Amino acid sequence: MDSLFAQLLTTAFLATFIRSVVPLLLTALGGLFSERAGVVNIALEGLIIFGALAGAVVAELLGPSLGAAAPWVGWLAAAVVGGLIAAIHAVLSIRYRADQVISGTAINLLANGVPAVLLTALYGVSNESPKVANALPLWGFGDLRFSPPVYFAFLAVAITWYVMYRTPYGLRLRATGEQPGAAASMGVNVKRMRYSAVILSGVLAGTAGAFLSIGNLDSYVRNISAGAGFIALAALIFGQWKPLGVLAATLLFGFLQALSIALGGTDLLPPALVSALPYLITILALVFTGRSRAPKALGRPYDG
Repeated sequence: MDSLFAQLLTTAFLATFIRSVVPLLLTALGGLFSERAGVVNIALEGLIIFGALAGAVVAELLGPSLGAAAPWVGWLAAAVVGGLIAAIHAVLSIRYRADQVISGTAINLLANGVPAVLLTALYGVSNESPKVANALPLWGFGDLRFSPPVYFAFLAVAITWYVMYRTPYGLRLRATGEQPGAAASMGVNVKRMRYSAVILSGVLAGTAGAFLSIGNLDSYVRNISAGAGFIALAALIFGQWKPLGVLAATLLFGFLQALSIALGGTDLLPPALVSALPYLITILALVFTGRSRAPKALGRPYDG
C-alpha cells in the first residue's frame, strides 16, 4: 500500500494521468457542442477510431516524403475524417430525421469493421498499422513531455467556454438545443447550427484519435479507443453539459484510469477488477449523479 501511494506522487503517474484525461476531454468537448445543439452523439467512440486510423495511416504513408511534417498532416487528416464521418451522422439525423441513437450506433459498428478492411487492403494485416517513422513531437521536460494535442485539449476547454457563453454562435447554439422553434423565430438557422455542431464534435473526436495513434503511440492498433468515447459521453452527462463540468468529470475518470494502471502493478486487487475499475466507477458516477438537466430539445428532430 505504501508503495502505491509513493507511486501516485511521482511525475510518471502524473504523466499517465494527463495522458488518460486527454482523449476523454477532447471527445467530451466535441459531444458538448453536438448535444447542446440538440443532437445526441453516441457515435463518439467510432469517431475516435476513424480519427486514430486516419492519423496513423496518413502519417505512415506520407512519412517518406514529408518527414517530420507527416504526423502534423496526419493530425489534420484525423480531424477532417472525424468531421466527415460526423457529417454522415448529421445528415441522417437532421435531414432524414433518423433516430439519432441508431445512427450513432451504426457509425460505431462501422468503426469495428472498416479499419480491419482498410488495413488488410493496405498492409495485409487487420489489427494494426505499421509504426510511423515520425510521431508528433513531445514538448516538456522529464516525464512530463507531451505531444501537442495534450496542450490543445486543455486550451480547448477555455475556448469552448468562451465560444459557448461569450459569442453569438454559442448563444445561438444553446438556443437551438433548448428551444429550436423560438430560435428560428429570431432568425437562427437551426439546421445549419446543428450541422456545424455535429461536424465540430467529429473534428474534436478525430483529434482525440490522432492523439492516441500518433501522439501517444506510433501506430493504430485494434480497440485503440478502449471505450473512451462511451466514457466521454458519461463525462458529458456527469458534467451537466458544461465545459468546466466536463473538465472536472474527465479529470475524475482520467484519474481512475491512471489509478487502474498503477494498481495493475500491485497485488491489492484481482487483475480483472483492476481492468474494470474505471468502467465500474463511471457507471456508479452516473447512478449517483441524480437527474441531469439535458438540453430540452436533445434528440428531437427539428421540423422547420
